[in-house]
Amino acid sequence: MALKIRLARGGSKKRPFYRVVVADSRAPRDGRYIEKIGTYDPRLPKDSENRVQIDGEKAAEWVKKGAKPTDRVARFLSAIEVDGKPVVAWEHGNNPQKGEPGTKAKERVQEKADKEAARKEAEEEAKKAAEEAKNAPAEEEAPAEAEAEAEAEEEKAE
Repeated sequence: MALKIRLARGGSKKRPFYRVVVADSRAPRDGRYIEKIGTYDPRLPKDSENRVQIDGEKAAEWVKKGAKPTDRVARFLSAIEVDGKPVVAWEHGNNPQKGEPGTKAKERVQEKADKEAARKEAEEEAKKAAEEAKNAPAEEEAPAEAEAEAEAEEEKAE
C-alpha cells in the first residue's frame, strides 16, 4: 500500500481549509484517510502560527514508514524540525528549463533574426547606392562639361 501525506480539503465554497492527512494514494482527496496529523488554513496571514499546524513527531514517524509527502506538504514539513533535523528535505520543485522554448521555436527565432539581418543589410546597400547616385550625377556632369569644352576647343582650333 502506497502512503501519501497530503492535504484533504474542507471548508465551504471560497473558504478553503485543509487537513494534513496520511492516506492511501488510491483513496480520494477528501475521502478516507488513515490519520490526521495537522491542519492548514491558507486564509490566515503567512506569519500566523495557526496557518500551518502539523505534529512533527507523527509526520516523522510516517515518513520513516515510507509515506511520501506531496510537494506542498513537503514544503511545510521542511520547516518543522524534529531532533534538530527537518522532517523532510524539500528542494525547489520547479524545473528552470521548463519555460525555455523548444527546438522548432528556437529555429523560428533564428530564421526571423537572419531575415532581419538580411533586410538591414539590403537597406544599407540601398542607402549607399542612393548616396552614390546623388554624388555620381555631379561627377558625371563634370566630365560631360569637360568633353564639351574639349570639343569647343577643337572647333576653335580648326
